[in-house]
Amino acid sequence: MGKYYTPDFKLEAVKRVQRTGEPVSKVAEELGINPNTLHGWMKRIREHPEGPFPGSGKLSPEDDRLRKLERENRDLREEVEILKKAAVYFAKNQK
Repeated sequence: MGKYYTPDFKLEAVKRVQRTGEPVSKVAEELGINPNTLHGWMKRIREHPEGPFPGSGKLSPEDDRLRKLERENRDLREEVEILKKAAVYFAKNQK
């Protein structure tokens, strides 16, 4: 597994490129990271400015919303099955 960089480190590296106007290759070399890695971080910030680096164990807002919707869908399906069984039971015992 590769080296781990904190979200703060990534943000500061990108801000340094933006603030100074220095080439990505120069900033990357000074920070001891691969220029492609820094380019990737810059792209990630452009595409997801609200939360570019969710961090270990954290979901992006989109993934978190999807997970919640999937859980809600599963719960609702279970409720429907229970209601179907209850309807059959009450229909049989209505006489």
